[in-house]
Amino acid sequence: MNGYSSHTYKWVNAEGKAVWVKLHFKTESGIKNFTAEEAAAVAAKDPDYATRDLFNHIHGGGIAAWRVCVQIMPYEDAWTYRFNPFDVTKVWPHKDYPLIEFGRMVLNRNPTNYHAEVEQAAFSPSHLVPGVEASPDKMLQGRLFSYPDTHRHRLGGNYQQIPINCPYRARVQTYQRDGVVFGDNGGSGPNYWPNSFNGPAPKAEYKEAPFELKGVVGRYGNVHPNDDFVQAGDLYRKVLTAAERTRLVSNLAGSIKGVTREDIKIRAIRNYYRADPEFGTRLAQAVGVDVSKVRMANL
Repeated sequence: MNGYSSHTYKWVNAEGKAVWVKLHFKTESGIKNFTAEEAAAVAAKDPDYATRDLFNHIHGGGIAAWRVCVQIMPYEDAWTYRFNPFDVTKVWPHKDYPLIEFGRMVLNRNPTNYHAEVEQAAFSPSHLVPGVEASPDKMLQGRLFSYPDTHRHRLGGNYQQIPINCPYRARVQTYQRDGVVFGDNGGSGPNYWPNSFNGPAPKAEYKEAPFELKGVVGRYGNVHPNDDFVQAGDLYRKVLTAAERTRLVSNLAGSIKGVTREDIKIRAIRNYYRADPEFGTRLAQAVGVDVSKVRMANL
């Protein structure tokens, strides 16, 4: 399967010029999926099927690889683009910002100790290298602090000292001392900054690039002229095959059928109808809801 950053990030070069980017990981193996019925049968027999399949493939000498591509949006485009480019529910059309391939991601070795290398791994969008920065993406902004909070709860305050979470060419240098520790725990060094003992100090050259903001602070809804249904409709009409559309309707109907109140079913189906009338009509028929009620729903 393919992978996507989903979030928009900011890349800043050595001269301080910034652009907005989205990352794409394109599988070199091709995309292959189970139907809902096949997935249910496999899950009943082997819930770890996908993990086992990957492990056995690599164990047998194979690799799993992806082409790494980026979409680049000029910094100024973000403020005038036809929809909010920081909205995680939107994709950037490739005709506007084509994919640029710049590398590969390759998995070619299995963990030798699952707990040490997998269970203790702590991934967060706030773990950024110089030149890669966050964007105003609201969901990304929330994840920047909530993910590390989870790691501190799950693995302790010194989770970045666990070998699997340490940079290969460096070691985390902080003044954190509490909780489970690794190594010499900072030795006899101070646990505060600034200090006169040559303790770790911030590197000004790695600070986040400044950017200009203007406007009135307040609480607002989404003021960008977004249309939340155009891209969903385009996906249904232009991207999915006829067979894929049929499976999509079937999968969604299976979830909506369990809802006991008809008005809630209608509200759900209305969203798909607004994306594409045929889509909503087929879904209403599959769930057993009068299509005319969906058309007239005022939500």
